[in-house]
Amino acid sequence: MANPFSLEDKTILVTGASSGIGRTTAIVCSQMGAKVVVTGRNRQRLEDTFNALEGDGHMMFVADLRQDDQLDLLIEQMPTIDGLVNNAGVTEPCLTPFIKRDKLESVLGINTIAPILLTQRVVRKKKIGKGGSIVFTCSISGTSVSSGGNVLYSTSKGAIHSFMANAAFDLASKGIRVNEVCPGMIETPILDNSTIDKEMLQQDMLRYPMKRYGRSEEVAYGIVYLLSDASSFCTGTSLKMDGGFSLY
Repeated sequence: MANPFSLEDKTILVTGASSGIGRTTAIVCSQMGAKVVVTGRNRQRLEDTFNALEGDGHMMFVADLRQDDQLDLLIEQMPTIDGLVNNAGVTEPCLTPFIKRDKLESVLGINTIAPILLTQRVVRKKKIGKGGSIVFTCSISGTSVSSGGNVLYSTSKGAIHSFMANAAFDLASKGIRVNEVCPGMIETPILDNSTIDKEMLQQDMLRYPMKRYGRSEEVAYGIVYLLSDASSFCTGTSLKMDGGFSLY
């Protein structure tokens, strides 16, 4: 019996693949049979991801997608793809009165502008065609949850949420689906570099009905679903993955 969740014979581009959700997603896609194209800014960490991929035929491109020349070079050199995972992202704690232009532009540049322009170029240059699937890593912070000090990240993800819906509408006639996953807190290296101590994180976990944060592989499985033929009638969809946090 055919497996509609399989990614056999599909080529998937994953951005931000050097760590966290992007790294895990790339590995899981390879395990599901895809040829994976990984990109990120940190060569050493990207190579670690590349070496962890299962199967063969994979490709790696070190690129800063905020730079038009590097974005265009990636588009030129990459193969035709069946799926795009726009995952690269950063966070920058900040309260509204202390927003500075450079921090705002930095977060929007990585979280919002780069994935929008990558999507535009992939479609415009016909690097993805009918039957293709584009998946964004959004966040419940961009759709339904607000918290102190999260204004820059939430704004960047809110813009992605709106772009996803409009792109889904625009590209439906081309047979290209556009969806997003919206995780809550996920255990990734971002938390390792956080100024929040472990005790505070443990207390925060208790706010989740499931009493824990998510795991990167759980988000990756949701992304695989949206990339696969199992979700062939889904476009403009936000897959919430927050352990019930937004039920409050």
